[in-house]
Amino acid sequence: MQKELKKLPKHIAFIIDGNGRWAKSRGLTRSLGHKAGFSRLEKIIKECFYGYGIPIVSIYAFSTENWNRPEAEVNYLMDLFRKYLNKSFLKKYPEVRFNHMGDPNGLPDDIAKKAKNLMDATADRDKFTLNIGINYSGQDELVIAVNNILEEGITHVDRQVIADHLFTHGQPPVDLMIRTSGEQRLSNFMLWQVAYAEFYFPKCHWPAFNSRQLFKALEEYQNRDRRFGAIKEEK
Repeated sequence: MQKELKKLPKHIAFIIDGNGRWAKSRGLTRSLGHKAGFSRLEKIIKECFYGYGIPIVSIYAFSTENWNRPEAEVNYLMDLFRKYLNKSFLKKYPEVRFNHMGDPNGLPDDIAKKAKNLMDATADRDKFTLNIGINYSGQDELVIAVNNILEEGITHVDRQVIADHLFTHGQPPVDLMIRTSGEQRLSNFMLWQVAYAEFYFPKCHWPAFNSRQLFKALEEYQNRDRRFGAIKEEK
């Protein structure tokens, strides 16, 4: 399918919404919905990288607000992160650099350490980059960036200075943002990076977002006229 697409995003981001609703519609527990969501996540990430050759993929996996969910659900998600952020990642995603977006200080120590170890182990990989937001907040990311800028004694701040202090420093902005389940809001995800992104809101829940759905999203992206504030000249 990818051969039919002439214009692909360099940076694609996903808000993986609807695991719980997908499970409920099937009479399953929310935890099983999250398990199915992680399984789908691995497939979509691999397809983006190795199927379409998209260089950067960003995932909103766990927000700072998600700590308000029931304790059992949070604990289950933390266990999923523990299984995902291990050495098997290195073989599962060859050529992929892992980047944790979010405040590690708010995470269980072992998960923060696993994320740091993966970042270190894949730091030299430069073909693909996977950003995963765990304990992430777009507003907090900007606050952290500003505080780091102040600590460094920088007295003149422009857009590039801020971009250089984000979790995604050195990366291009998001070209295509996809949020499943039909919800049409950012929920505090990558507020700076999506300034000129195209948005796509499929109604299916995340575990049902398959290869066909991904192709439809990328196909829709082909038809978007990205002018970045300029006026398109008529031929």
